[in-house]
Amino acid sequence: MAGSPRRKENGAMGDSHTAMQYRKLPHGQERISVIGLGMGSIHEGSEEEIEQTVRLAMERGVNYFDMVASEEKPYTCYARAFAGHRQAVYLQMHFGAVYHGGRYGWTRDLSEIRHTFQQQLQLLHTDYTDMGFVHCIDEEDDFHSIMKDGLWDYMKGLKQDGVIRHLGLSSHDPAIIRRFLDTGLIDMVMFSINPAYDYSTGDYGIGSVADRGLLYRECEKQGVGISVMKPFGGGQLLNARTSPFRRQLSKFQCLQYALDRPGVLTVLPGVRGRADLLEVLGYLDATPEERDYTVISEFAPQNADGICVYCNHCQPCPQGLNVGLINKYYDLALAGDVLARGHYSKLSVGADACVQCGHCEARCPFHVKQEARMREIAAYFGASAAGNP
Repeated sequence: MAGSPRRKENGAMGDSHTAMQYRKLPHGQERISVIGLGMGSIHEGSEEEIEQTVRLAMERGVNYFDMVASEEKPYTCYARAFAGHRQAVYLQMHFGAVYHGGRYGWTRDLSEIRHTFQQQLQLLHTDYTDMGFVHCIDEEDDFHSIMKDGLWDYMKGLKQDGVIRHLGLSSHDPAIIRRFLDTGLIDMVMFSINPAYDYSTGDYGIGSVADRGLLYRECEKQGVGISVMKPFGGGQLLNARTSPFRRQLSKFQCLQYALDRPGVLTVLPGVRGRADLLEVLGYLDATPEERDYTVISEFAPQNADGICVYCNHCQPCPQGLNVGLINKYYDLALAGDVLARGHYSKLSVGADACVQCGHCEARCPFHVKQEARMREIAAYFGASAAGNP
């Protein structure tokens, strides 16, 4: 990538390609690419391939990069790719990931965390990180040690000094994320989202279908963005032999599923090189049919049946109701989001316009009783949405 690449109006850099999509961080001005880049597999390529992959990602509009690798090797490659373009990218750096002997490990030793963070800033020729995350916190005891042993205070101090722009954490446990939500100090979380985990299968599928769905709505309600790790379930979902459902899903289906969860801003698939990256970016060109993940209704467990996942497979409604969005605002209101009623009131067509024709129920892959839901929602919100008689 010779010279300084051109940034388009939508934030992308380089020659014309299918436009990247962006979502705004609620507690900030950052517009984050819906496809970001994870580092878990990129060490498998040569240093030249790693650098060229990162450059290609930026050229295609990717601007959000997770900064935890399986080996130390990729960091110098990222540094070369980012040189001169630091303001064009958002970095998600983790406090607790370390690399003894070049291999990934983690620690809660504050002095070691300080040293590693300063080293990474120097290597990347920057004096700040956009996202400062407590790394991989999945246990209650770990949460208490972080709060009392100085790490959280250290990170809050960096936030006050502008060295961390936004605080957050990575976790697989909804209960731990709620602990941090209660602090009122975080703007972003990294969480494992895919159909297998949401429907209570796989090693990281912590929490019930309802509990995980509620967490996504709680994050959205509080303006906390979600970056998604493990969107393909470690690759298991992409092969019928390894999928816990014994059914294969495509990368496009998994990406769309994650991006449809409330609160999600970006998905961070791991790639081994440019070929993998281009395959993932094919999502932007994919048809609605290629992205359609409602096949999961065929193998979702019984406790997922009857739950609206806002997939809008029921569309179009003959009366013009946005059934998924109406359900979403209702669920958010029940979760305590005081803004949800206002959002609902701005809909051009509300739940009270439902004529109980059964069109949506006939098309719903999750067998949601939408006719009853629309009556329930209309009664809950009372007054008609704007524009209804």
